[in-house]
Parts: sequence; structure tokens; C-alpha cells
Amino acid sequence: MTEAARPRGERSLRSRAYDSFTERLLARDILPGQFLSQRELVEITGMPLGAIRELVPRLEADGLITTVPQRGMQVAHIDLDLVRNAFQLRMFLELEAAALFTINATDDMIGEIRQAHETVLRDAEKGITPDLLERAQAVDWSLHDCIIDSLNNAIISNVYRVNSVKIRLIRQERFRLNEKLLTTVMNDHLEIISGFESRDPDRAVNALRSHLDNARGRALGLGEM
Repeated sequence: MTEAARPRGERSLRSRAYDSFTERLLARDILPGQFLSQRELVEITGMPLGAIRELVPRLEADGLITTVPQRGMQVAHIDLDLVRNAFQLRMFLELEAAALFTINATDDMIGEIRQAHETVLRDAEKGITPDLLERAQAVDWSLHDCIIDSLNNAIISNVYRVNSVKIRLIRQERFRLNEKLLTTVMNDHLEIISGFESRDPDRAVNALRSHLDNARGRALGLGEM
């Protein structure tokens, strides 16, 4: 039976199982490299065994788990290959999307993005708190997600979302947004936003490329690149 032919409730259950897995993964209830059984996934995600059985092939296809003979399912490792591959895919997707966003985004949309970043920087001057770091991280992801979603291309958005899970795992494992990085990341973004505002795709793309190069360098343990 094809996915489209399945009852709506079944599709919803599988989607919820996937969302539950990725939420638990990003919450570190499930750890990179960890071995799991289907029964353990039932307990962790709170989803029925049938949904977990159907979830496993999707997680394997997305590169989030690997089935190891006689040992069970292993969650993806955070290694150098994953870092390189995930950032390469991110670069390919986001740079083209940013060029199109520069041309097509409304002034209001760009203005809202700038305001969100400037609010974070103003609040940082009063003192960087855990709550502010959390808000800054949300503003960070929001910019990148907005660029991709503006394409209105479900295939690209789905590929990006899977890769985004890997990027977030890499960040958790290798570097996190902290007091030192907050201002750097927000100012990197403001350079990108300035490219949007001037309707200059080359400027926006070059600023984004520099930002992603720096993030990849931190993930590889090279510092700023």
C-alpha cells in the first residue's frame, strides 16, 4: 500500500512517531551512537510497536539510525564524515535559497527578521542569561528555516528538515551557542540581512557562506574558518 493510499490516521501515527523520535533525540533522551531495540523505542517515544516498526525504515533512509546485525539499531554517530556531509548539503541548499529569498522576500518579512536579531543583541547588553541563549538559538534557526521555507518546495523542505536534525545534533555534541558566540552569530546574521535589505543576492550569499564556513569550522574543531 502506498503512503497516499493509507488511512489518514495511520499516516498521522507514523508522523507522530517520527516527531517523537527526533524530539527525544534532540532532548538527549536518545544519544548519538546509542543502541536501541524497538521495545525501548516504544518506551522512550510513547508510541505503539506497530508505529515503531514502520518508523524504522524511514529513520534508516534518513541516516538517523543503522541496523547492526545481532546488536540492534544504532543511532547515528557524530563523526567527521557526518559533519562534513551535513554542512555540505546545508551549503548547497541554503545558498541558492538565500539568493532567491533576497529577490522575493517582502520588506515586512525582512524587517521582522532584523527586529528579532536586534532585540536579542539589545537584551544581551543587559546580561546574557540561559533564557536569552535559548531565545537567540530560536532566532538563529528561524532565519535559516525561513530562507528554505520561502521556496515553497516540499521536497527541499523535507530534505532540509532531516539534515537540520543532524546539524542540531552536531551542535549539541561539538559546540553550543554560548555567551561568546551569541554576539558573533547575531552579527553574522545581520550581515546576511543587510544583503537581503539591499536586494543584493551576491552580498547575502557571500555573508551566508562565511557564516556557514565558520559554523562548520567550529564543528570540526578548527575554530573560525
